[in-house]
Amino acid sequence: MNDWTTSHERVLVQRHAEGWMFLIEAARDLRTTGALAPSSKALARALTEPVRVQAPRPLAVLEAGAGTGAVTRTLIPQLSRGSRLDIVEANPRFARQLRHLVAAHPTLASRPAQVNVHQTYVEDLDTDERYDVIVSGLPLTNFTPVQVERIMSSYMALLHPGGTLTYFAYLGTRKARALTASRTEAHRHAAVDEVMAAYQRSYATGRWTVWANLPPANVWHLQRPHTAPRDPQHAADGVKR
Repeated sequence: MNDWTTSHERVLVQRHAEGWMFLIEAARDLRTTGALAPSSKALARALTEPVRVQAPRPLAVLEAGAGTGAVTRTLIPQLSRGSRLDIVEANPRFARQLRHLVAAHPTLASRPAQVNVHQTYVEDLDTDERYDVIVSGLPLTNFTPVQVERIMSSYMALLHPGGTLTYFAYLGTRKARALTASRTEAHRHAAVDEVMAAYQRSYATGRWTVWANLPPANVWHLQRPHTAPRDPQHAADGVKR
C-alpha cells in the first residue's frame, strides 16, 4: 500500500465519520446542526471565494457555524500571513473537533495564534474586531424569524464597510417543507425567507448555484455598503405577510 492510498483511505474514513457525526448532532439539536452532511469541496470553495480573490492582502475573517470543519479546511490554506481567522461554533462537540483541527493543521504550525475557536453563538460573540469577510454555515432556515434577524444584524455590525458576507441556502427546502410541515412550521419558514429576501435586496452582490453538494445549494454574497444602507426591516415591511 503506497502513501497516496493510505492518505486517500484516511480521507474517506474521516468523511464517513463526519457524516455520521452530522446525523447524530442534527438529531440532538437543530439549532447548532442544520445539515445532514458536511459541505462539499465545491460548496466550500464558493463560500470562501471572497477570501481567495483578496489574497495576499491580510484579512480579518470570521467563520460562523463551522461544524466539523469542512469549510475551515478550505479556508485555512487561503489565509495570508497577517490574516486572522475567528471560528464561532456553538456545538461543544464540534468546537472540540475544530480546536483539534486547528492545533494539528500543518499550515498553522509556525503561526498557531492566527486561528481561534470560540464556542458561542455568533450573536453573543464578545469582540471589538471587525471583519473583511464572514463565512456563514448556520442553518438559518431552522431558526425563527426573530433569531434570523438578530443573526443577520450581528453579521452586518461585525463587517467592515465594504466587507462581504457569504452564506448558503439549500435548494428546494421551502417546497419540501410545504409538503410535509405543519401550517405553523410552513409559516415560520416563509417568514424566514422574507427576512433573508429583504437582506438580499439591500446587500446582495452575487448568487451562484452549487450542484455538487448534498443537497444542492445557492451561495449568496452580501456586501456591507460604505455608506449608510437602506434598513432591511423597512424593506421587509413592504412584503405581504
